[in-house]
Amino acid sequence: MSGRRHFLWMLAAVVMAMAMASALLGGCAGRPERGGEGVATAREIRVFAGSASKPPLEEIAARFEARTGTRVTLTFGGSGAVLSQMKLSKQGDIYLPGSSDFMELAKKEGVVLPETERIVVYLVPAINVPKGNPQGIQGLEDLAKPGVKVGMARPDTVCVGLYGAEILEKAGLDSEVKENIVTYVESCEKVANLVALGQVDAVLGWEVFASWNPDKIETIYLPPEKVSRIGYIPVAVSSYSTQRDLAQQFIDYLTSEEGKAVFKKWGYLTTEEEARRLAPQAPVGGEYRLQNPW
Repeated sequence: MSGRRHFLWMLAAVVMAMAMASALLGGCAGRPERGGEGVATAREIRVFAGSASKPPLEEIAARFEARTGTRVTLTFGGSGAVLSQMKLSKQGDIYLPGSSDFMELAKKEGVVLPETERIVVYLVPAINVPKGNPQGIQGLEDLAKPGVKVGMARPDTVCVGLYGAEILEKAGLDSEVKENIVTYVESCEKVANLVALGQVDAVLGWEVFASWNPDKIETIYLPPEKVSRIGYIPVAVSSYSTQRDLAQQFIDYLTSEEGKAVFKKWGYLTTEEEARRLAPQAPVGGEYRLQNPW
């Protein structure tokens, strides 16, 4: 092969390789990675949440993803546990605990940006029992009766466990009811499952648990004077987030009328007025420090 012919062959090969590479790169750039409605995106936000918000939050995240093409990765657990995960990994765009207690802790430890905090919905503590209430539980005193099996979430790391312990301590029933507690679990979701699966006779939970699974769970409302506090689910942008505008966009959607409608569909109280009908004199939010070991 002459030198000129060899040069032409090499030139043609280079041109062909460049054309193939261009076509390949162009195809990748135009292909949607994820998201509904054909939206191409590589964006993702991570939400660390207490499981008190799990059913509606999963639905809202899916809607947001379909609308914007931004993938929303949800990590659920006890509010204290997911806060620890964020601190250890120094990751996460949004923190969404199940009560103000853990949000106040997150603010003190610099995990969230306080100016971004918003209230999503309200929660009222209650007793939850299996459908049909086999043990005839009617109030806190019944939880101390011999033979009654009671379940709770861990008061040190789970919002609903902390509220339950607070109610029992203020009622002076913590010592008696402790004798009947057969298990402490690690999240709101697991507390609700204890009664849904009939593993206990009652739990100290949220009134909304019955709406999660109305065929399996009933709510026994506390007398208004026994409700120590009205709780709420707060949300804020994480100080570890490198995409704060996108995180704020999700919070805006979460707290919009459309977002609240999803919570309402799942039985949540979306205004303070709704919560006050169950406990007119109870304070809203705040913090509680356990008086006794649990």
